[in-house]
Amino acid sequence: MLRQNVGMHARLDGAGGPVNHARVDSGRAELLRDADRDTGWMLLVDGTPQSYVDLDDPRYLDFEYVRRLGHLLDLAAEPGEPLRVLHLGGGGLTLARYVAATRPGSNQVAVDADAALVEFVRARLPLDQPPRRTRRSGRIRIRIGDAREALEQLPAGAFDVVLADLFCGGRTPAHLTSVEFARAAARVLAGDGVFAVNIGDGPPLAHAKARVATVRQVFGSACLIADAAVLKGRRFGNLVLAGSRGPLPVDRLGRLAAGDPFPGRLVYGGDLDRFVAGAKPINDADAQPSPAPPSDVITIQGRG
Repeated sequence: MLRQNVGMHARLDGAGGPVNHARVDSGRAELLRDADRDTGWMLLVDGTPQSYVDLDDPRYLDFEYVRRLGHLLDLAAEPGEPLRVLHLGGGGLTLARYVAATRPGSNQVAVDADAALVEFVRARLPLDQPPRRTRRSGRIRIRIGDAREALEQLPAGAFDVVLADLFCGGRTPAHLTSVEFARAAARVLAGDGVFAVNIGDGPPLAHAKARVATVRQVFGSACLIADAAVLKGRRFGNLVLAGSRGPLPVDRLGRLAAGDPFPGRLVYGGDLDRFVAGAKPINDADAQPSPAPPSDVITIQGRG
């Protein structure tokens, strides 16, 4: 979840309302055209923003938390080098499009449980993929199913990055928050690959702290990025959590997050120790869905 940028909301209201809609498995999907970007589209489900896609400029990332995930992708390998990326939570395939544009030749898999939503997106926001796969073109494959089940079926060491942006009805399902889920993600990562998670939480951040403890139990390195107000427990919002078996590029990542239009703060090392103090990892046996956002908070539900 992410409190919506009011300026973005205003320009969408001025675009004349929904121009495409359909019933999908998770509710009513709509597409709104961006009044300020001719090829920009907002995907909503039951009125809640899910994804932003610019068909002509897939490098443009509008949502704050998506930009932070984009920074992790930018630093996962040398610029332009292909990546193998697993997207758990498809939505508008924003970050899959971003990787295809910034790292030609990347092979990616996106998993989403909502088959009707996937078809709606593919029909209205088509992927610009070559008609024939070549070594340079790469590809984006889409699988329908539960994220946990998909992880258990994929081969070990098959990906360089795993992104988990998983919400259902505004909350992350319990079985996608646990140590067992993080271990399943670690299994499909190669070497020092990166596992990144979008978390929705608010005061007192008990769920976010437990998620950090969970990832730290599986991965040797971890860091957290969020707005200062969210980290201080002043409001509900997004926190991007990253883990890796090897060191994370925290210095460069911190500079990129701080330089965003809505600056993010990066927490790691001793500061992360203090943030998570007293929190226990989540296991399947005691897992609960992430907290629902307050009714008076305008949110963006993450689905990629």
